[in-house]
Amino acid sequence: MTARIDPPAATDAPLVGLQRVIEAAEVLQGVATRTPLVPFGPPATRWFLKAESLQPIGAFKIRGAYVAVASLSAEERSRGVITYSSGNHAQGVARAARLLGAPAVVVMPSDAPEIKRQRVAADGAEIVVVGTASDERQAVAERIAAERGLAIIPPYDDDRVIAGQGTVGLEIVESLPDVGAVLVPIGGGGLASGISVAIRALVPDARVIGVEPELSADARESLAAGRIVTWPAADVSRTIADGTRTRALGKRTFAHLSELLDSIVTVSEEEIAAAVRLAAEGSRLVVEPSGALSVAALAFHAAEIGLDRLGGRPVVAVVSGGNVDPERYLEFLAAPIPARG
Repeated sequence: MTARIDPPAATDAPLVGLQRVIEAAEVLQGVATRTPLVPFGPPATRWFLKAESLQPIGAFKIRGAYVAVASLSAEERSRGVITYSSGNHAQGVARAARLLGAPAVVVMPSDAPEIKRQRVAADGAEIVVVGTASDERQAVAERIAAERGLAIIPPYDDDRVIAGQGTVGLEIVESLPDVGAVLVPIGGGGLASGISVAIRALVPDARVIGVEPELSADARESLAAGRIVTWPAADVSRTIADGTRTRALGKRTFAHLSELLDSIVTVSEEEIAAAVRLAAEGSRLVVEPSGALSVAALAFHAAEIGLDRLGGRPVVAVVSGGNVDPERYLEFLAAPIPARG
């Protein structure tokens, strides 16, 4: 693998604050579901899965997408919006645009799961299919936006999106004020950034731990290097967790995670597949591979990340989505279970 290391990202802009997350929660009233905390594992462990797979679009992305589209003026919405996404953010923008009366264009990679593409189309969005590289998706979206006068709704590197995703953290703390740790999947970092904002403000001593696939661990490498590291598209495309095939963090998400995240743990492909099965068997949840990252960390890396040293405080693994092709899901349900850590 040959990674590109960018100069240090600008971090002088203030981070998103708790007040913006609270305001985002107000915008989302009646739009996003307040998802449940579903028990996982033996009752004595006090482990829970935050089931964002139960959102109307099957993933957390409706939160940030709706907040961002709702922030536009009536004139901007009338011209339309555009985004670039492998699936879940695409669905979020398509749904938000339909609810708010805005035309939508979505640039998707050719390897996006068919079920996600179908659901984007069902919400009336125009789909433009490109190659598998995330920077190609962004470049095409930016070109179309300039040609048509569309407002770009970025998938993660946007303060409005970060604030919207942070409402997941608000809900966790409202339900579990003594939460000891929150495990969050990382792709572009918007969800982990937003949750970190809320948890750090409301439960300062709680730990926020990001989870990445071993085959797409650019965020962990970036935080270790102190600058954004970009992985080749061919490398990140290897993981079954399609929602985390982002090649690099954005400048805003890098700034938030550098300041607020405790650590990042990586999980293997075998652990991700097994976690999809464990979520079904243990919590009766349909979970896609990207959403299962946090479950994999909980099931197989609990000792490594110190969950046994929290004094009995609850742990929440955020299940970011449940949009998985049925044929692939059947394969995951038969996945072997590796030894647990």
